[in-house]
Amino acid sequence: MHYLLIYRVSPDYLARRPQYRGAHLKLAWQAAERGELLLGGAVGDPIEGSILLFSVDSPAVPEAFARADPYVLNGLVTHWSVKPWRTVVGDQSANPTRPD
Repeated sequence: MHYLLIYRVSPDYLARRPQYRGAHLKLAWQAAERGELLLGGAVGDPIEGSILLFSVDSPAVPEAFARADPYVLNGLVTHWSVKPWRTVVGDQSANPTRPD
């Protein structure tokens, strides 16, 4: 199953990000190396948030990621949520569905 971890960031996110970016990226790359995190990155120009795509059996994995993320722990992320994403098209879709 795919899950989206959606972050909304603080107005001073860009100014404060350098202090925590290394630890955040370390956490993200560890999740990627375990095969949990497929993609992640900032959204918008200027940045208004981030989306991280997880391929795991339970929303508990992205929830645990958020709770351990230095961006969340230090207030750079003002709100986060985990949403199931029922992918049906593409080589990596969780539920491939083709037309008849």
